[in-house]
Amino acid sequence: MKKLTDFLEKYLSPLGAKLGNQRHLQALANGMMMTLPLLVIGSLFMMLNNPPINLETVDMATSNVFIRFLINWKQWAMANSEWILAPYNMTFGMLGLMTSFAVSYCLAKSHKMNAAVSGIMTMSVFLLVCSKVVQVPAGEGSISAITSQYLTSDGMFVALILSFACVEITRMVDKLGIKVKFPSSVPSMVTTFVNSILPLLINIIIIYGLNLILVSSLGKSMPEAIMSLLTPAIEVGNNIWVYAGIIMFSNILWFLGINGTSVVFSIVFMIGLAGTGANAEMVAQGLAPTNAMNLQLFRYAMLGGAGGTLGLILLMWKSKSAKLKSLARISIVPGLCSINEPITFGVPMVYNPIMAIPYILTPSICVVAGYYAQVWGWITPGYIADPSFIPFFVQGWMSGMDIKNVLFMFLCIAFSVVMYYPFFKAYEKVAVQKEIEEAKEEEFEW
Repeated sequence: MKKLTDFLEKYLSPLGAKLGNQRHLQALANGMMMTLPLLVIGSLFMMLNNPPINLETVDMATSNVFIRFLINWKQWAMANSEWILAPYNMTFGMLGLMTSFAVSYCLAKSHKMNAAVSGIMTMSVFLLVCSKVVQVPAGEGSISAITSQYLTSDGMFVALILSFACVEITRMVDKLGIKVKFPSSVPSMVTTFVNSILPLLINIIIIYGLNLILVSSLGKSMPEAIMSLLTPAIEVGNNIWVYAGIIMFSNILWFLGINGTSVVFSIVFMIGLAGTGANAEMVAQGLAPTNAMNLQLFRYAMLGGAGGTLGLILLMWKSKSAKLKSLARISIVPGLCSINEPITFGVPMVYNPIMAIPYILTPSICVVAGYYAQVWGWITPGYIADPSFIPFFVQGWMSGMDIKNVLFMFLCIAFSVVMYYPFFKAYEKVAVQKEIEEAKEEEFEW
């Protein structure tokens, strides 16, 4: 174990630290978090439009008051679905567009550039290459509309690439020093306006020009070309075993004292959110969600926080060690909300060879189990973006509005208890013996 720990510390610790501090990955993670409140609000209207009841299996005449309420709710939602889903369409349904602004904003801010202007520039360029104006029939004539295929979660990967490209092009223009200098008496907003014209023009010339070249030579727009190139990489990321490996890598970093969640968050969150968005679009069309690679997988990995430590907290609750017992009482509420720094650094789990195996493996096993539970139809694939840092059972129900999802989480916690038990008992003996020795030392000092 010492050789393994030394190996991980020598090779993975520097890599994890470097990835955790990488500017573009940080911008990606922070930008995705910026969009989360809008996604949660959009998901609430998705829930309002999809009450948990099947009209084909119930009868209004023989049902109780609660079931009749759900029936009436379902009928009202079906009759007014277009209006109910409008907030969803303008929030969750615009994920690609929102991501283009948020990620470029965070990246520009890290470069100490004008973040708001950079975000607006990127959003404008994104609209330019990812959408087009079309004429649609309306009454006796027609109206102008824009296509929205890549404004949704389908365009999220395109939005990330354009966000990085636009900010770096703008940064290049700034480095060249091509700016108009005004006297201090000129309002700053005028200076910002004038000096934003050239970067925006250059971004449009480069990116939209490349888009026109791709259309004329390949018959594909830039989003179509990017997605065709990224499809193999996306398929690799959407592989459950690769995903489980990423989660395992995160927990190895935690074991080494590095915040592994922050390192891999942008990757797993992006993969999960794309799947959740695809499922949400299916549900909005009246279809059943089928994408098992959704945001809920990350929730299964975080039952109690990194390391899936909620089961360990339950074991510690009745521990013979006074330290572990008190830690359990301190950690139970944060653990229910997937926060486990008290456990990770209090037990500690960092550089703890006895607890390393369950700490590293438990989350990945729960992720794989959650994937196949969805594929086999035991639980409902997640189609709602639930808020972070709320109790896990609320997240489980919100993800697919299915109580079976919550029950599955409790099964994962039970598995965590079993997985941690032999290692916990071994570590408990060490902790108790240490407490006895410390008590004897105190008596000796007196």
